Amino acid sequence: MGEQGKQTPRETQAHEPRSLEGPAVIDPAGRDIHAEAERHRAFGPAVLVELPAGIRAWSVSSMELLKQLLTDPRVSKDPRQHWPAWQRGEFHDTWIQSWVGVTNMFTSYGTDHRRLRKLVAPAFTGRRTEAMRPRVERITRQLLDAMALVPEGEPVDLRTAYAHPLPIGVICELFGVPEEQRAEVARIVERVMDTSASPEEAARTAQDMQSAFGALIALKREEPGEDLTSVLVSARDDDGSRLSEVELLDTLLLVIGAGHETTVNLIGNAVHALLTHPDQLRLVREGEATWHDVIEETLRWAPSIANLPLRYAVEDIGLPDGPTIRQGEPILATYAAAGRDPERHGPTAAEFDLSRADREHLAFGHGVHFCLGAPLARLEARTALPALFERFPGLRLAVPAEELEPVGSFIAHGYRTLPVLLDGPG
Repeated sequence: MGEQGKQTPRETQAHEPRSLEGPAVIDPAGRDIHAEAERHRAFGPAVLVELPAGIRAWSVSSMELLKQLLTDPRVSKDPRQHWPAWQRGEFHDTWIQSWVGVTNMFTSYGTDHRRLRKLVAPAFTGRRTEAMRPRVERITRQLLDAMALVPEGEPVDLRTAYAHPLPIGVICELFGVPEEQRAEVARIVERVMDTSASPEEAARTAQDMQSAFGALIALKREEPGEDLTSVLVSARDDDGSRLSEVELLDTLLLVIGAGHETTVNLIGNAVHALLTHPDQLRLVREGEATWHDVIEETLRWAPSIANLPLRYAVEDIGLPDGPTIRQGEPILATYAAAGRDPERHGPTAAEFDLSRADREHLAFGHGVHFCLGAPLARLEARTALPALFERFPGLRLAVPAEELEPVGSFIAHGYRTLPVLLDGPG
């Protein structure tokens, strides 16, 4: 790798498109994520793309190839060590700052990643997750009761009324976020997901993040409790070498942010899938498919995170029957494309089918960075979905499906709003 501040011939190569006449430009608003992935797939299992702010990365549409790269020790998540452009100071004032400029297990590699993951893992054990079930059920009942008060025939935004407040309520209780701080925390996470943010907006998001999570840390130092923020604060204070102040703050952003935003879209996407595929909903109601089937097929067909930035080649990686990813070049984890890979799921890969025998997906990642919160997300969806359809058997979309707008991100995969009518024929 070249010296910091210099561009070696190899780094120059990283800026030369080798797949198309020019790099395919990713839509920052994510208006048609799956169609975009299909266009890239036509050029092979890996294609050079341009992300917002001019960042070039390799987009991988093959599930098997992506799985290999996610477990390859020659692929890192640490830009400080393995992304020359970041080392030179490029892109620090763009949307990518909130994704790769943080210092936590999401952006760590090797021994650093193992140390940080070991510290956070106790927060998401099977026992602790199962202990959350009564809270999940209580919040679910409260939200359904509130929705039941809506006058007949009046539309309800299911994202605002149900899919969002459930996971944000659960994760904030788990980490001891005070009621008065929860709305601000949710706003910050939504802004992090905005991949079209200007440099000024990105800087403001970073500042607000420092302020909000710094205040939470200060509160738990002064008034520690049984919550997981207090546990992380104690771990840092008992031995500063284990978890630095920056790592503490950035870890809270990761676990609280990832702990609710992805579940919001999982619930919303599952409801959307069932309401736009009445034949599949009928299978569930008649007992021919389970809610587990719904959740796993939704994660394959419409994963909550479509594309996750970034990973980096530690050394040259020659792809089977394809190009070579050069040392230092970024790689985009393309979970949405992998889930609909016809090489894995056949000619019906793009269809939502609860009777599908193979529903393998990468929605929670793969390898050492597999999402620790996956069991909690599944628990929340497994509670929320049957309760919703049992309480409101006539649930249906209040607008034509084609009028629904995506959240405005090529990372997050969901809908800005999900207007539904609660009454109607069951």
